[in-house]
Amino acid sequence: MRAVMQSSFGGPEVLRVVETERPEPLSGEVLVRVWASGLNPVDAAVRSGAYPLLGQPPFGVGWDISGVVEEAAPGARYKVGDEVYGMPFFPRAATGYAEYVATPSRQVARKPVTLDHVQAAALPLAGLTAWQGLVDAADVKAGDRVLIHRAAGGVGHLAVQIAKARGAYVIALASAGKHEFVSSLGADEVIDYQAVDFTEAVHGVDVVLDSNALGESSLSVLRPGGVLVSIMEHANAKLAARVEAAGRRFAGVSVEPDYAALEAIATLVDAGAIRPHVQETFPLEEAAKAHEMLEAGQVRGKLVLTV
Repeated sequence: MRAVMQSSFGGPEVLRVVETERPEPLSGEVLVRVWASGLNPVDAAVRSGAYPLLGQPPFGVGWDISGVVEEAAPGARYKVGDEVYGMPFFPRAATGYAEYVATPSRQVARKPVTLDHVQAAALPLAGLTAWQGLVDAADVKAGDRVLIHRAAGGVGHLAVQIAKARGAYVIALASAGKHEFVSSLGADEVIDYQAVDFTEAVHGVDVVLDSNALGESSLSVLRPGGVLVSIMEHANAKLAARVEAAGRRFAGVSVEPDYAALEAIATLVDAGAIRPHVQETFPLEEAAKAHEMLEAGQVRGKLVLTV
């Protein structure tokens, strides 16, 4: 099969399409014929060596997949021909930029029927991050005031929609050029964080979803008893202690595979409450070009490789 691999850390140019052995599914696993694979900022961080999650190369990055079950081992939840999507193995290697991925069947879910594979591949890691932060950790409910950092990004644009689907009042931070896009997602307020100090413009929120390492400053906008959900600083013990000492609650989120949450997200997608935005697609052979755009930092929503 074809897969994107790297033999050293470095820039996007280290990503190469190679021929490698097709994986064999073990008991309880499925072999997925990948139709599309989503990109996430963590992919670039692992590729460059800035976040040495997978040890030393060679390895292949990528976790978001959408495709069709090609083989189902005994004990698997799906059968051949089922359309599935998911984020297998994270934070271990999944080699998601590939024609085939073998995965435990409980780490994928049935693809939303209203999405094609490209759209579905944009959902898993970002959608699960938003879900595990807003729903599992913060239990966002109707009437809550929720502040979302980087609201036009991969996690942020889905978080806005998930919070709105749960009845929250959403305050979104985004640059001025992305306000129309974020407003179209359902945000009640959109603030240009480059022109306005959000700590002066926002007060008394119930939940902050911080994907920008701004936990210290975000603390001031939370009401007593409010929840700071931190993605970038999920393991920051000093920040956690400061939040708790201030009478707020800290929830560090390190995303993990979760078929039940994927099923819940798919239900909302098919009900019309969530729609992933794919800014651009690239063929597998242009993974390096896709990483260049990813690292430029101007992506609205997600980038996806077509396999």
